[in-house]
This record gives sequence, C-alpha cells and structure tokens, in this order.
Amino acid sequence: MDKRKIKIIKNGPYKITGKVPLREKIIVPKGNQYEYRDGKELPDTDGYLLCRCGHSKKHPFCDGAHSKIKFDGTETASKKPFKERAEILEGPGINLLDDGRCAYARFCHRNDGDAWELTEESHDEHLREEAIIAAKECPAGRLLAVTKNNEDIEPELEPSIEILQDEELNVSGPIYVKGYIPIESADGEVYEVRNRQTLCRCGKSKIKPFCDLAHVNANFKDNNSDDKKH
Repeated sequence: MDKRKIKIIKNGPYKITGKVPLREKIIVPKGNQYEYRDGKELPDTDGYLLCRCGHSKKHPFCDGAHSKIKFDGTETASKKPFKERAEILEGPGINLLDDGRCAYARFCHRNDGDAWELTEESHDEHLREEAIIAAKECPAGRLLAVTKNNEDIEPELEPSIEILQDEELNVSGPIYVKGYIPIESADGEVYEVRNRQTLCRCGKSKIKPFCDLAHVNANFKDNNSDDKKH
C-alpha cells in the first residue's frame, strides 16, 4: 500500500494516495455549540482526485473542470511552521496558540464561551477543560491548547479526509484533513505535517491550499449540498 499523502497538482486537483478513508460530514448546531452528522457515503478507493477549483460537476471529485476554466491554483500560504506563525494568548490555567487560519467551522464556540474567553478564565477547572475542547475541535488547526508546562494538547485522530457541509450557513465547507497526513505542494515541498488542517475546495481562498472561509463569502455550494441525509 502506498504511503498516505496528498499531492497538490499545479492548477489542478488534490491527488490522494495510500487508501485514505473519505467521508462527508455535516456541521450542525447543538445549542451554542456544534457537532457533526454523517453525510452521504463516499466510495473507498486506494487513490482519488479531489476538486480544488470549485467547479466540478462530480464533487467532491475532480472532473477536469480546472482545465476548462483555466484555474489559477497558485499556492500562497506561508510554509513556516505553525508555532512560528501563531500568536499566543496566555491564560491562568492554559495557553492558546492561534495562527488565524479560520475555516469558520465554529467548533471553537462552547456553551460557556469561545476558546479565547475560556482561556482567559482558565483558572476555573471546568472552563479550562472547555477551552481545551474548543481548541481540539477546531478542524483548521488554527487553535492549539498548550499546558503551562508547554505540552501541546492534541486529539487522537485516525488519518482520514472529511468533506464538510455546513447546514446552518447553507454552504459547502472545506476538506478536513485529519491525522498527520502529509500535504505536498505543487513544487514538491511538503508543508508542516499537522494533525488538523482544512484545504480549500471552493477555489477562492487567499491562502491556498488552505481554507480561509472564502466559501462562506462566496456562498459556495457543491452539487451534493442539497442532497444531505437527515
């Protein structure tokens, strides 16, 4: 079996190899928080191509539309490691690192406040645990909770890819890459391998290949977004 990897094709799709499980997940509100619901089933194959331009008629898969529209998929995201880019919010019980790469999945919001508010109130044990959950559930990896002993707190995630749909906003979200799957740029350089990252699939992000919530502003909907399981 090939090693799991995502290869970015110049001005083309994401090429996934190594039998990475592919699922669709729907973001749904639950009180002041959010959770996932299973979406439609997607085929399991050893390798597949995922659309990056946003114009495929076979979402989430590539159908060659990038060539027809002359898609400019130039990668503009910084390749500096997360901790060199992130700002630090020091709380009394925990610290929060934030690199600003937001996919607007809203899992950073909890019933008792958002990740930043909870970090500032982390002297309280319950609120500290809530701050940790808020950071761990950020699919973009924008947020990382760090103990006062400087230990990173990451969830245990199996390598997989999830195609996100957003029921509340009625848009199609990014590609959630889980479990330290390497992402190789079109020029052959590998981005920092991380546990949680979201890749743009609407084609409009300003920090390609990563999501910057452009799908929300663009009201991006793939052709599967109206066929969700309830």
